[in-house]
Amino acid sequence: MDKQIAQLMEMGASAAQARAALAKYKDVMQAAERFFEGEFADVMDADDGAPAAVAGSSQRRDGDAPSRARMVTPHEDNDSDFEEHEDDDAEEDDDDDGFVDYDSDYEMKAETGKAPATSVDPYAGIFFSKDRREEVIEVEEEPETYKIADYSEPLPLMTQGQWMKGCPEGGEQGFLFSLYSELSEGSCACPNQCGFSVSRNKHDFFAIYPEFPAYVKHLKNIVRIKCRKCRSTTFCLGCGEPVTAERTQAGIMALDENPLYHCSNLQGVILGVGLSMLESLFAQQSREVSSLRTPDAKNAKKRKAESNAATPAPISNYDDDDDDTYFNVNKGGKKAKGGIGYAGAGREDNSGQIEAASAQKAKDENMAGLLKDVRAFLPNLRREGGGKASDYLVHPTTLAHLRRRFNYVSSTLLRNDSLADMSDRNVLYFELFVWLETISNHEALASMMAMPIMVNSSVKIINTRRSGSGQVRERTIVYEGSSGPRELLEAIVIQAQAARKGLEGTKPPDAVEEEMTEEQKRAKSVVTNSAKGKEKDTGYNDSPPSDENQRLMDFCNRILATAAAIDRSLKETKGEDFLLRLKESLPKVPSSMAEVASAMSQGFEKGPSDVGATEEETIKIYTDWATRVRFEYCDLSIPPPDGKKPDQDWSPNYKFFFNNEARMLANAEVPKRALAIAKELAVLTTNLPVAWNSSIFLRVDEGRVDIIKALITGPEGTPYYNGCYLFDIFLGPSYNQAPPSVKYMTTNAGKFRFNPNLYADGKVCLSLLGTWQGPGWIPGKSTLLQVLISIQSMILCEEPYLNEPGWANDVGSAASKAYSANVRRMCVHTAMLGNLKNPPEPFADVIRTHFRLKAKSISAQLDEWYKLDDGASTAGDGASVRRRGVVPGTSSNGFKKDIDELKTLLSQIQTEEGPSNQ
Repeated sequence: MDKQIAQLMEMGASAAQARAALAKYKDVMQAAERFFEGEFADVMDADDGAPAAVAGSSQRRDGDAPSRARMVTPHEDNDSDFEEHEDDDAEEDDDDDGFVDYDSDYEMKAETGKAPATSVDPYAGIFFSKDRREEVIEVEEEPETYKIADYSEPLPLMTQGQWMKGCPEGGEQGFLFSLYSELSEGSCACPNQCGFSVSRNKHDFFAIYPEFPAYVKHLKNIVRIKCRKCRSTTFCLGCGEPVTAERTQAGIMALDENPLYHCSNLQGVILGVGLSMLESLFAQQSREVSSLRTPDAKNAKKRKAESNAATPAPISNYDDDDDDTYFNVNKGGKKAKGGIGYAGAGREDNSGQIEAASAQKAKDENMAGLLKDVRAFLPNLRREGGGKASDYLVHPTTLAHLRRRFNYVSSTLLRNDSLADMSDRNVLYFELFVWLETISNHEALASMMAMPIMVNSSVKIINTRRSGSGQVRERTIVYEGSSGPRELLEAIVIQAQAARKGLEGTKPPDAVEEEMTEEQKRAKSVVTNSAKGKEKDTGYNDSPPSDENQRLMDFCNRILATAAAIDRSLKETKGEDFLLRLKESLPKVPSSMAEVASAMSQGFEKGPSDVGATEEETIKIYTDWATRVRFEYCDLSIPPPDGKKPDQDWSPNYKFFFNNEARMLANAEVPKRALAIAKELAVLTTNLPVAWNSSIFLRVDEGRVDIIKALITGPEGTPYYNGCYLFDIFLGPSYNQAPPSVKYMTTNAGKFRFNPNLYADGKVCLSLLGTWQGPGWIPGKSTLLQVLISIQSMILCEEPYLNEPGWANDVGSAASKAYSANVRRMCVHTAMLGNLKNPPEPFADVIRTHFRLKAKSISAQLDEWYKLDDGASTAGDGASVRRRGVVPGTSSNGFKKDIDELKTLLSQIQTEEGPSNQ
């Protein structure tokens, strides 16, 4: 009895609660389960008169400080260290209610911690919020092994710490602990109460076999127990319940041929072990890929330690001595400035690429095979042959396994920013899509699609000590919310839509048919009938797609079909309100002007109506807005002259510097070019950099995806800061065997040269574009995104004077300072004031919202720039500053006048709500 009380106290119960639970429920595991459900929360301790906290609870309500949950081993010593942590837990987790029903519309009220009677938004709680932060103490024990007869080497046994690792939810911790304890110790008695029982051992359910099918085979051999006393009873080792016979199609009574679908306990342990194997394999393969890319182990470890914590780290790993590879720790620090424009012109050693691709394919097939094997045990009411018992009785740990282990794999794969790479690895991604569809089909699991994925952002070792089962190491893990599965999938959906649009090519305008006479109609009918069966009507695309194009198109269609299937299932299982609330939170990129107009009419695409009360709030509002509008399709064509109707041969003009080149390429179909553009658009839709300090916005013509306009806001710390710089970009007939054509448009009607590499006539000097010497464009590898980021970081730089050949060593010189002062004056006059007074299409809304949200910051910037001004007259060509020296001027240089006018406009637009539609 004392031992059982000690076990319950290790789970977080007080002595009084443990005695009360055991008095009512003689079985310690049943008592523990009821305790975790909060049944004995009102039992008071004699010494303090306060109810004890529910162990392991880490649920945090809005406004509360992060709580700490503790995972414990069943046999650890009850030493002073544990007692100290237990007291901390009890103090911090006082108000927690333990298990939260994720499938309910549960919502906490911040002030009282209780569910409100009514709620305007029943889904406004943690299920759609990424602002969660939980702190958990996790235990790591010494590894255990067990010798199996069929294997030469002992098999590792999953410890309790490994079983529970990565779970920040208090209620889920309780169920994980309960299942592990139930299946790793004690005995399973015959349900007829004849006195026969079979002991349960850790190696029965928690031995890690080299292959998952071997583990499944082992379980099949042991889970059905024939009673040696009754001889008429067969029961399940997982749950202790009798196994009843089922009537087959032939009417013969027979036991279910697969005993592993008998109960939810088996489902819980099989998914837990299987997903742990999957996670371990995926982490191992990821490390192998990383080591191939960075052979220097020391540098590789440094890079791992500095990696961003937004990508989940492996949760379960049986070789985890190296903390830097085990946990993904964000070390912080400011990112060094730099561009990626110089892609390199030298010949590249391509040896080994075929082997690497073959090895990756083999790994993907191995991973997909394991996913398929484990998926067989997911709850699935649409299973071929009908649902099994475990499909209806879902174990509470199932959601915990999926959220921490499957989410690690799926989120890493879904964060891939290369649609082409995903298409090449379709064997793995297709299986991933089936998993997501299966999860969304089941009511008990569907909510997971909207839940934030909790990833570890930091870790530290608390202490290492001895216990009854050996050495124990404790770590404090801080988990933070990140995008949920459906949101991550939406980023790929956006890429797929963009790629499909690129693969469709350039469509000719729809011809407007004139009214025909009856004679003309009869003549047309004769011609049409005579042509039937001779030629297939291919419309604008007269050339068949290449195999690579078709493969990418099929992959895009599969992505879109998966998203649609998930949404249908969520509507069926969780209701239309749930789906609508989820869809509102997903990123959106309108694919046509009609969708843009529809979104505007519904208010979805309007800019933020208010700036934040604090600078931090304003920065968040700005970045959220910029992320939403950074990439859009629009109509850049010029309507035909009044009264003229376009015919079949008519080609539109465009508001575009490269209009003539674009018209010459109208209706042309080049499969390789279409594929390159499709891949380019897929990346651009979700990867354009946006930040308070500098952002890149793109507008693509909805009918001609090779016609692009870009706007780059000047980076902080440069004389270009907060100015808006426009570029026209054309993806020519040889793209991407050749670089794109780029023209700089913010030149004050050809009068201002903003940079040695930005000419007044619009020429952009960049080796990546082939307009300057140095490492150039690499066909098939260099990208438009590289060009844009190179302009942003290497041309719009802190000291533009140094970009001039021969002046690179004049850092901080008087001439360099004068050049920057001249650029600042041009920036205010043209890139700020000029663009705000006459916003260029199609960026009018972007420019006005940019200046409205940053009005206060820009006003302070203008004051600082005026103090730095040298009083010289503005020179259209800043290079003249070096030739003639600094020529001091007076207020007649116009800088003060421009600043005052700009400040007046900034004050006016701060009263606007949302972007202007002018």
